[in-house]
Amino acid sequence: MTQPAPAADQQPGIAERAALFSVLTGGWIAQACYAIAKLGIPDLLAEAPRTVDDLAAACGADPRALHRTLRALSASDLLRESPPRTFALTPTTRLLCSDYRRSSRPTALMFGEEVHGAFGEILHTLRTGRPAFERLHDVPFYDYLGEHPQAAATFHAAMGAAAVPAALAACDLRGLGTVVDIGGGEGGLLAKVLARHRAARGVLVDLPESIDLARTRLTEAGLADRVDFVPGSFFDEKTVPPGADLYILSRVLHNWDDPSAATILRRVREAIPPDGRLLVFEYLEDQDEPPTTRPTRFAAQAKLIDLLMLVMVDGHDRTLAQYRTLLTAAGFAIRSIHPAPTHASRSETAIEAVPV
Repeated sequence: MTQPAPAADQQPGIAERAALFSVLTGGWIAQACYAIAKLGIPDLLAEAPRTVDDLAAACGADPRALHRTLRALSASDLLRESPPRTFALTPTTRLLCSDYRRSSRPTALMFGEEVHGAFGEILHTLRTGRPAFERLHDVPFYDYLGEHPQAAATFHAAMGAAAVPAALAACDLRGLGTVVDIGGGEGGLLAKVLARHRAARGVLVDLPESIDLARTRLTEAGLADRVDFVPGSFFDEKTVPPGADLYILSRVLHNWDDPSAATILRRVREAIPPDGRLLVFEYLEDQDEPPTTRPTRFAAQAKLIDLLMLVMVDGHDRTLAQYRTLLTAAGFAIRSIHPAPTHASRSETAIEAVPV
């Protein structure tokens, strides 16, 4: 049966073709940003504009190829070219400078290398439901990081640049004694907690490469003397220290499938005292807007992060009911829910649970 033609106001026109072209070529721009970040060009431009020939000599690039790449980025408003063959950063590409606060350079490197390749195999994920990354590298993502120290360092630096969940501000932490941040990365969340609660002590649990970064960050913040660093996997027995007032899992559980997330929660349950608390910071799928409404920028970003996880790892975002099921099975009861401010990126919610 022949399908009816779309109504006149639904026919794609020049604007729709331009929008689709922009989408289809977005990967080219992303890889160009990766390339200049890898070459260190944003750092070379951090102080002042420079000519293509100067940049090429400084970073070991072919001047003609570099000029064509920078020209394309300038046409996309990611660099400024003035006068001809002389380029300067924009506020967006300044984020790619290595010494910029919460630099996006590690993210650009990770996306340009490990993530770009995985998306090239997304058909495998759609056909099998399995992460494309495993097809590409023959090992799960986190095992790959264990075998590739430089990739692991880039990954941990990228994760460390993420903002502390805004829902932290809604949590009542008065009278806090000891807080254990499990999978705490570079220690950004722990640093904020300790800065606000000066009588508290912290424990940071993570893999050794993250511990080294966290020690540096917390030392620079003047907080390292209030923190114990515990290197190890949160899957292992006895890694999570017992007896603390508060345990935190921030953006950890969504990285893992249900059996692995259940194991992590059991490790916390084995360590937490009867009067202890657990805070889980995660994006909740049931916070999404109704499908009849246009997603906000942050909701759309959350969907893209979930797509990233689909091709990279076995984890996924969950609903509150799904987290409740995991927590209940591990011996916890949800005591309260603290949504993040609506303007916060990805809007992670704080789920406060207690042992039962």
